[in-house]
Amino acid sequence: MKKFIISLFLAVAAIATSHSQLVDALQEHLKFKGVPINGSLQEYVTKMKTAGFTLIKTEKDFATLQGDFAGFKNCKITVTTIKPMDLVNTINVAFPSRDEWSELESDYRQLKTMLQHKYGAPSGCVEKFDMDIDGMDVDGMGLMNVAKIMFLMHDQCTWYTAFHTRDGDIRLSIEYKDNDCFVQLDYYDRLNSKAVMQQAIDDL
Repeated sequence: MKKFIISLFLAVAAIATSHSQLVDALQEHLKFKGVPINGSLQEYVTKMKTAGFTLIKTEKDFATLQGDFAGFKNCKITVTTIKPMDLVNTINVAFPSRDEWSELESDYRQLKTMLQHKYGAPSGCVEKFDMDIDGMDVDGMGLMNVAKIMFLMHDQCTWYTAFHTRDGDIRLSIEYKDNDCFVQLDYYDRLNSKAVMQQAIDDL
């Protein structure tokens, strides 16, 4: 009986390992605007310029470009590499700044619908105001646009939808940074993140 249990355990472990190897073999780089998120910063910037974006600036581990994306004009695109490797793994899109909450939410809803159409059901979603007034949930109070913007500016607003795919993760959110309120879209490539993790493990 003991030998049977050990054999069964080894068989299950072998199947699990084979499944993991199959998933890794099928995995590809996450794509942004049809371009796999891979290569050095310089290589990827060149591909983004070919795709129609204009280079704004380049630093040691990131570059900023500008252009049209997903039907929106003048988006800011940030391409980031993982330290210490010159290997692109994250793309950040900042959509045009908005002054009204209704405009922010409209942009967010439009993009969320398109992402659901392409990637399916979200892996996570939180859309709420975090601050309470006299113990009341402000999300159900019909707040005016100005009040909602103020909650966002004071970090009392959590508004995001996440998508988990075989090749990486995507996160849509409403953000406030440098006096601007905008919708943000982040792409995280899984293969290159694994590569950097493996290098760190090899150093141990």
